[in-house]
Amino acid sequence: MSVSRLQPCIQLPLSEDVLRESVDKAKDWTLMHGISVRSKKQFSRDQIQVLPFTLLPSSFPRKCFKSVKNVQTLLNRLVHRVAYDREFITNSLRSTIQADPFTAKLFQIYETVYNEGFSQNISLGLLRSDYLLHGSLSDEIKQVEINTIASSFAGISTAVSEYHKQVSNTKNCVSMNSFRYILAELGHAKEADDIPDNNALTGFCEGLVYAWRLYNDEEAIILFVVEDVTYNICDQRFHEFKIRQINPKIKIIRRSLTSLASGGLNLGQNKELIVANQRVAVVYYRSGYELEAYPTEKEWDVRLLIERSRAIKCPSVQYHLAGTKKVQQSLAQSSVLKNFLEDEESVAKVREVFTGLYTLDFNDDGERAVAMGIKEPNRFVLKPQREGGGNNVYNDEIRTRLDSMKDSQERTAWILMDRIFPALQTNYLIRAAEEPSRDNVDLSDVVTELGIYGVIVGDSNQIMLNEEVGHILRTKLASEDEGGIVAGVGAIDSPYLI
Repeated sequence: MSVSRLQPCIQLPLSEDVLRESVDKAKDWTLMHGISVRSKKQFSRDQIQVLPFTLLPSSFPRKCFKSVKNVQTLLNRLVHRVAYDREFITNSLRSTIQADPFTAKLFQIYETVYNEGFSQNISLGLLRSDYLLHGSLSDEIKQVEINTIASSFAGISTAVSEYHKQVSNTKNCVSMNSFRYILAELGHAKEADDIPDNNALTGFCEGLVYAWRLYNDEEAIILFVVEDVTYNICDQRFHEFKIRQINPKIKIIRRSLTSLASGGLNLGQNKELIVANQRVAVVYYRSGYELEAYPTEKEWDVRLLIERSRAIKCPSVQYHLAGTKKVQQSLAQSSVLKNFLEDEESVAKVREVFTGLYTLDFNDDGERAVAMGIKEPNRFVLKPQREGGGNNVYNDEIRTRLDSMKDSQERTAWILMDRIFPALQTNYLIRAAEEPSRDNVDLSDVVTELGIYGVIVGDSNQIMLNEEVGHILRTKLASEDEGGIVAGVGAIDSPYLI
């Protein structure tokens, strides 16, 4: 497929002097406003460095941006209804749990709490649906995946929109919008009018506060489940501080699964979750989506105990399972969506953003998918049941991997997805300098991935809150397959609507 090219928001390249001065100012702005992470190379709790970011906002078609913003509440509802459909989740994951130990562990926890009876029937979803532009005219947009656990960067994406826009806004954590700042510095303040407002952080935090209120205990706290070592600290703290701003009564504590496994965690008489002698109203997972978070059985025991409790989980285990690639592949079948969405118009809107997703089960459909992947590997992406980036397989490695597991149960832990070929454009990607005197900022061909944030709260009988709340743009070199921001491959960005 021929790949289209989008024009940047201002004429590039910048002169060497202008570029150097702009990068210096931009780095200082981002450090001062929390667009930062801890270094993985020289970790210190007392030091941060700039998170990779784009000097300028990247161009993005307005029509595509609006279309996926408008479909987010439908996707929220779809995820919620799937999560509360035991038969669908069980049938979708039947083969996968035979081959994927991580998903099998989650499913075992789900089975246990389902059979015992849920102590808490309400779930909170802080979701992010990710998209790439598609088509020779960049007039289509297709979903890459939907994230139901630890949907990151709502805080930092809000700050980046401010970096690219620079408008005082007391509703947000930061006082200026950085892309308007940088565009104004370059003499292009008017262009910042086409950078959309972004309330992702406020939306997520209001969702957490809404769930806390539903628990109906003003003494109860919110528990953030975090990594043993947190690199993406600014994004997480943005959420914590914003919640305190919305409601100063709410206390927040942070614990890893490993620290919880060491003690201080138990269930009260009425299944209250007790941590450090404090009742927990809401558990917000910023970790727990990858195997490394569960080094021993004790961490899995903690996850089960939390699921057994009355605390409202974000996500509940059924929401976590609803976000697996295998469930998403099951939803891509033409006859399935109408079981979860009320009308044909809603079904059509969701199907329009879906791309081809193919089972690798041992059936006729699976055999066809294996043959397609081996014959034309460049047309597809091979995806496991994992979050966090860096897990997918591309190009000729797909053929190698499918050849090696085509007769093994292992293949049912994966799905095959049509590869999306997004539009190219040019931008400057800025990273922390590895040497103090060297910035190494080059004008590069890049591609962008748009994420739309959604909030949903409900139980098996009703949906109480359902909103689209904001967005993120992540940008990477066109030559890269993966695009993790904390890993340093991708960069955080904002859309400039065209």
